[in-house]
Amino acid sequence: MYYKDYKRFSAIALASVMAIAANAQKENGTSKSSNSKEEGDRNVMLNAASANGPREIQIGLPSADVNVLENGLPVTYSTNPHPVNATWRSDASLSHVGLLKISETAITTGNIGYAVNSQTQLGKEGFQGVLNYKTNHFGLQEMSLNLNGSLAKDLFYSVSAYQDFDPGTFKLRSTQYQDRTQIYKAALTKRYAEGRGELTAMYKYSNSHPVYNYATQSAPFIYVGDGSVKEFGKFKLGTTSYLPKDANITYRDMRTGELKQTSLYDYDENRSSEVSLLNNLRFGDGFNWKTSVRYDHARGAFVYQTPMQLIDTKGDNASAYNYMYSDAMGAQQKYDGRYVQTRMSCLNAGTIDELLFTSELSKSFSTSTLRVGMNEWYYDIDYCSNTTMYDQSVPEDGSYAVRLWDANKTQSVFYDFNKNASEYYKGHENKLALYLTHDWDITPKLNAYYGARIEWQRLKGENAAVKNTDGEYVGRFADYYLGTTAADGTKIAPVNMKYDWLNYDFTAALTYKLTKSFGFTGDFTYIVQHPNISTFAPASMPNTDKISVPLGRAGIYFNNKWLSLTSLFSYISKSNNNSTLNLQHDGEIKAAPLTYDIQTWGWTTDVVAHPFKGFDFHFLFTYQKPTYKKYETSVKFSSGYEGKINATGNIVAEVPQVLVELDPSYMITPTLKLWASFRYFSKTYANINEAYYFNGHWETFGGLNWQANKRLSLGCTVVNFLNQTGAKGSIAGAELITKDEAKGIKNQLMTGSYLRPFTVEFSASLKF
Repeated sequence: MYYKDYKRFSAIALASVMAIAANAQKENGTSKSSNSKEEGDRNVMLNAASANGPREIQIGLPSADVNVLENGLPVTYSTNPHPVNATWRSDASLSHVGLLKISETAITTGNIGYAVNSQTQLGKEGFQGVLNYKTNHFGLQEMSLNLNGSLAKDLFYSVSAYQDFDPGTFKLRSTQYQDRTQIYKAALTKRYAEGRGELTAMYKYSNSHPVYNYATQSAPFIYVGDGSVKEFGKFKLGTTSYLPKDANITYRDMRTGELKQTSLYDYDENRSSEVSLLNNLRFGDGFNWKTSVRYDHARGAFVYQTPMQLIDTKGDNASAYNYMYSDAMGAQQKYDGRYVQTRMSCLNAGTIDELLFTSELSKSFSTSTLRVGMNEWYYDIDYCSNTTMYDQSVPEDGSYAVRLWDANKTQSVFYDFNKNASEYYKGHENKLALYLTHDWDITPKLNAYYGARIEWQRLKGENAAVKNTDGEYVGRFADYYLGTTAADGTKIAPVNMKYDWLNYDFTAALTYKLTKSFGFTGDFTYIVQHPNISTFAPASMPNTDKISVPLGRAGIYFNNKWLSLTSLFSYISKSNNNSTLNLQHDGEIKAAPLTYDIQTWGWTTDVVAHPFKGFDFHFLFTYQKPTYKKYETSVKFSSGYEGKINATGNIVAEVPQVLVELDPSYMITPTLKLWASFRYFSKTYANINEAYYFNGHWETFGGLNWQANKRLSLGCTVVNFLNQTGAKGSIAGAELITKDEAKGIKNQLMTGSYLRPFTVEFSASLKF
């Protein structure tokens, strides 16, 4: 929602079109649909940013909310405030995890991007079970269990449990775990006679505290000035905590105006109760009818804390500051440290009711498959984000930070309640869609795949985008809440909103086999969307014009017994991106809404090779140039200073122009596999004005898997085995810094995100 904060946690990485067609053809050269539903060779669950969620497959645009599906339905309708990892894990409860292609995601969900596609493990004949266990050298304890079997003739059960106790890579004083998640599932399946399908009723309960969303996303470091960073004193990136020991936080309720106190751990609780019905019916003559429906009642919470201004208390304005802290006995002491970090805490939470229904009817012919589907997705939410500011120490000795207050200004640790990024909306959204696809082998050499989707989107509710008598948005101010009065006399009251839109998508792809091994492939997908209800959260109304996303790719492929190669040129763009920047100047923060476009040209080459027995090698190279279009905004601060940004033509922040993946593996014996994964990300800009940048870096994984016997498999994985440390992403509070201003900045303390540290993981899986 807010550019510099929420995008990190919802994996909004503006990055490349890594659109691969390596699996468009089978290795033996026989035809396979160029747009079969899933991609391969993507290592979806190897994630350098998270220990427990799927990786972001970057496509050149902000990722859509629907990024994980289970049984044909999105795991969560909106990832803010209900993150995917709070209710879904790739565990023993799943029978399949894959990656849907962009065209399949577009037609079946109305969103652009890849989507993780998963299926629940249903009951089978007899009795069987799977127990998975994972730990690491930091103390992670992760367990998942599935038991399934038969109760009676054609009646089956499946039960699953998942438990995660993750202390993270550094010790927190404010809570015991950086992730504490539990998920339980139970399913009852009735098989129809003569193998005609099955009906499944399923219940799922989840309870999760994803503390890592606010605990692991910022740290201090020294920006050298040449794209590199060095550590600040004894503060170790990734293994030292940058959170104060005190877990409690005070906030003003956006709805009532009451001052309340909570712990960050308690506020970050996600709860979900789901009931699902799944029906699969085969009529014969190639007809298959699948239906999935799910009702979910949930409390979604997405808490994050972003670093804002970094204050040098020993600098030119040293006399202006008088920072204090409370010692272990509660006595007030003067803070003698040099640096103070201001933080904005955003307590996002909402009560959610979802009713999601998807039904598909497909018919297989001798040379084609025709599919017709329908979505009816209803989403109701009562949401607000309460924001609080506080200051903390920046300990150079690696100790825990303490909360501070400036006695020259206040005696309170917490201040500016709801002044900056506070949000509110309440209402419902409904999407009713029909879609159709046709996969057709026109000739033995020519395959065509095409489809279309039409969607009616209705949105109704209220938000807090309040205007004064002059027709200008009031904006947020200190102690903002519904029912209060602004300085100009404007009553802060909910504003009604109601919209009806028609969205549509279409896709088409052709694959032509010039020879048995060589051919041409190309596809085009075009999506028209409108804003979701979550876009109406800030203090001003979003741009409600249509959002158009064209994606085109064309290239060649070559396959033989030991090599599969695809090389594609691609183009993707997206118009009318809504965003809000929190711009900072001289200790003041102003929210600047804007609408902008993005476009990306790219070239991708993907190779899967089997040069000799037992050895496999996957190589992926992408060159891209994603740029901002119409990216202009400005705000005026109370001092009279006008902060202006014109990033039109700039490379999208945090996005590398070159990406490389190298994935070798070797079967040492028929039961022992050695593997590695290397991912290179070239130079990225750390602010919108291209003033700061980080040098390229490698993300590395490696491991050894041993199939001890037919029931037991063991594994060891090393994350970041090159032990590369450093910063990534953006630099806090740097949006207004220009290239000229940054030229003279060297060896300066800054804060931002960092690479996941060296981690050794052990896993075991027992089948019985």
